Amino acid sequence: MLPSPEAADVVALARDIARRELAPRAAPAEEAGAFPREIFRMLGRAGLLGLPYPPDLGGGGQPYEVYLQVLEEIAAVWASVAVGVSVHTLSCFPLFACGTDVQRKQLPELLEGDLLGGYALAEEFTGPDAAGLSTLAVPDGDGYRITGTKTWITHGGEADFYVLFARTSGGPGGLTCFLVEGRMDGLAFGPPERKMALTASTTARLHFEDAWVPDDWRIADEGCGFPIAAAALDAGRLGIAACAVGLAQGALDHAVRYAAGRGQFGRPVIANQGIAFLLADMAAAVETARAGYLEAARRKDRGLPFARQASIAKLAATDAAMKVTADAVQVLGGDGYTRDHPVERYMREAKVMQIFEGANQIQRMVIGRHLARDAGYAC
Repeated sequence: MLPSPEAADVVALARDIARRELAPRAAPAEEAGAFPREIFRMLGRAGLLGLPYPPDLGGGGQPYEVYLQVLEEIAAVWASVAVGVSVHTLSCFPLFACGTDVQRKQLPELLEGDLLGGYALAEEFTGPDAAGLSTLAVPDGDGYRITGTKTWITHGGEADFYVLFARTSGGPGGLTCFLVEGRMDGLAFGPPERKMALTASTTARLHFEDAWVPDDWRIADEGCGFPIAAAALDAGRLGIAACAVGLAQGALDHAVRYAAGRGQFGRPVIANQGIAFLLADMAAAVETARAGYLEAARRKDRGLPFARQASIAKLAATDAAMKVTADAVQVLGGDGYTRDHPVERYMREAKVMQIFEGANQIQRMVIGRHLARDAGYAC
């Protein structure tokens, strides 16, 4: 149940654009590994890139639960674009939450799709451990010199701006957040990663070598980077949960259509109890995962703590997507193993969702720590 008629219209618009504009382009772009920059401009002009942000900044002023359901509609036809929208929205959060008035002037262009954002947190030997980052920001005049390498950066080499987390002193309290331009002296990019899926979503390393960033582009005070990163990642996990549910829904829809339309032994395949039960389990997994991310989003919208629920939603939704997409291949049999049907791509795309925004093993650790703290035990 959507919270308002306006919200219902927004989700319906997203569904229409996804089916009419995105679906026909997805397979060719994934096959070619072509980054669809124009798609993000189109989504921005349709008002779908800034949904959870205020209208006075160019956003849509919608609750987070509505934004996530829009992500789901996009992911049901093109996961690379949905993940890109999630990362772009994530990259806007530090500017919105902690940016100065001058910095926030970038937000309308970002939210309207004229500019594209990236989120530069992860490093090769730290993964999701934000406290262990080694990229350095050393004071230099009225700015900082940045040196270090960021890995697995979605939109790496494509984004106009990156939100960058670098170390200004030791320990978890030594991280600082910066806004950096996508084309600046001292910033170079590695070649795009050769991935098994999401090939239309460019992922690359960012190499900073004495890249100078002025004080004006530091977001919040020195040492405030860790809580900014943590808050952004909680919201980002909900974005990936919604993408995973959309991906699973797309696989289920295709499997149902195939099973209903393919005859075997004189009747549709879906009339076979073995197939019908498999599809029923897939549907149950999709709807359960959807309920999980929506509950976490509604807590966020009400201003309640939602970090544990976000980790649960990400864990449950991405595990469900992996199983549902694999089962969709099974329903199609040999056809499911060919590129004549999208379910083999969906299965490959589901795998990475168990890994990024904190691998599911990390989510289990986070959930366990919350449970221990709630029970009065120190972690």
